Amino acid sequence: MSERTTVSGVGMVPFSTPSKSETYDVMGERAARAALADAGIGYEQIEQAYVGYIYGDSTCGQRVLYNLGETGIPVVNVNNNCSTGSTALYMARQAVASGAVDCALALGFEQMQRGAITMRWEDRPTPFTRFDEVVASIQGIDDEAPFAAQYFGGAGAAYVDKYGLDDEDTFARISVKARRHAANNPYAVFREPVSVEEVTASPHVFGPLTRLQCCPPTCGAAAAVVCSEEFARHNGLDTSVRIAAQAMTTDYPSTFHDNDMTKVVGYDMAKRAAARVYAEAGVDPQDIRVVELHDCFTTNELITYEALGLTPDGTAEKFIADGDNTYGGRVVTNPSGGLLSKGHPIGATGLAQCAELVWQLRGEAGPRQVDDVTVALQHNIGLGGAAVVTLYEKAG
Repeated sequence: MSERTTVSGVGMVPFSTPSKSETYDVMGERAARAALADAGIGYEQIEQAYVGYIYGDSTCGQRVLYNLGETGIPVVNVNNNCSTGSTALYMARQAVASGAVDCALALGFEQMQRGAITMRWEDRPTPFTRFDEVVASIQGIDDEAPFAAQYFGGAGAAYVDKYGLDDEDTFARISVKARRHAANNPYAVFREPVSVEEVTASPHVFGPLTRLQCCPPTCGAAAAVVCSEEFARHNGLDTSVRIAAQAMTTDYPSTFHDNDMTKVVGYDMAKRAAARVYAEAGVDPQDIRVVELHDCFTTNELITYEALGLTPDGTAEKFIADGDNTYGGRVVTNPSGGLLSKGHPIGATGLAQCAELVWQLRGEAGPRQVDDVTVALQHNIGLGGAAVVTLYEKAG
């Protein structure tokens, strides 16, 4: 990798619930056009496109992008569970950084259905067979509870068993914070405030999780234009935001052999990806002031604080109690409202995180703006599994 990469344009559409959503082709086209307009280039200048979604037939990426033109470029469709959007970004950055192309588009969208995520193919082995075996051996399987909630709720329970919590409302406070941040985000689905009491009183799902601690099924789209710095300068594009470092990891033996639910849901993947990024960029996690992280459930946000090195192991409760995860504290986590409140249209999530952090680094986040942002961290995971951690920097 030799070419320095810039994110010269980002765009997204307001996220929505399935009952109010446009179709994926409409949302995807709107997000792509917004990113191109933000960059100030036409689709004919895109040399490759990487398009992420998990619910849809093959070549949905072409279906969307042909609305912008039939230019004959490679269009690669990407499916990597909940890390799909950031996987598309990872591939676009690799293409540019390697010198294979000068300008690539990463696009993600999802048209979801109501209800919890389920396995769609019952006539073949699930990719979660080994994971389910581990979960069954640690905590058993509840046939009535959504499978993702069992994984992440179990991880939260494992954390409590290991470190304890003095305040039983600690997880609920993450939901309250998410709604408070989302109130300032016009792209977010849930912008109304909630109280700790409302969160804890919502229907129980699994382990420490209640319904208001679980991200909702969401529809939406987001996109990013990734360019070489030379291309951007030559074409008069914005070069103010660079990708300083990026890493993708998949599961390690610890996922399956350590009997630890936090590792089953990606703790080690996230920790190792973050360590690589910090080392490559020469950045200490204590220098980070804004993070978009994968808060699919409140329990995962808490675990991820420690996986990313934002606070030492076993101290996440104090980190929350001291307000160090929000404005006025040490690092603002999910200023967008995160997956819990902005929403989680799976293919779009990683690119929506990218858009938020680009706006933060440009100083364009409006009432969500975090002061004195020079670097920004993104964390996106998918069970099965993959973790992508990206560090953005403001160009000097």
